[in-house]
Amino acid sequence: MTEHARTDRGLDRLVNFSDATVAIAITLLILPLVDIAGDMTAGESAGDLLQEHWPALLEFLITFWVISRFWTLHHQVFEHVRSYNTRVMQLNFLWLISIVFLPFAANLLNSGEDSDRVAHALYLGSMVLTSLALTGIEWELRRSPELLATPLGDSRRGLIAAGLLAAALVLAVVFPTIGLLWTLLLLLQGTIARLLRRV
Repeated sequence: MTEHARTDRGLDRLVNFSDATVAIAITLLILPLVDIAGDMTAGESAGDLLQEHWPALLEFLITFWVISRFWTLHHQVFEHVRSYNTRVMQLNFLWLISIVFLPFAANLLNSGEDSDRVAHALYLGSMVLTSLALTGIEWELRRSPELLATPLGDSRRGLIAAGLLAAALVLAVVFPTIGLLWTLLLLLQGTIARLLRRV
């Protein structure tokens, strides 16, 4: 089946739609904190509120950081793109649905028990999907170099992130009390990439 011609405007719309969707998802993260602030009772200080609800604030900060990291990687990939095909578009929508799901998954963590393995699995599983979807986009772009304006960078970056998040998922299910702090394994991504380049 012959694909329709891809235009610069079409690529701009794809990227702009992705950016807008991520912006909405990242904004939705603050809503549970707004609700918490609205529930302050007479005589309760902001310090009391933060002391009582610090896990929700931590979940907000970590999830904001993770989504911003995913957006940065997506941006870096699409800086090299001059066109796209149906598979890139489909994988991009898979990437977007996993991003949009994250505020819901983060709210599940905030609302449930600290040891809720299903909530942790949904939260980290969506991140694994996000990472794999972007890796799939990169793979498709490498398979179809006519879609690229300039060569992509290190191909192992996405796989390293996916591997670290998969490890975080397993660890969070086995040791749920540490919970979403396992996402901080992503901080090892650069170190692992540098070590692999030396091999």
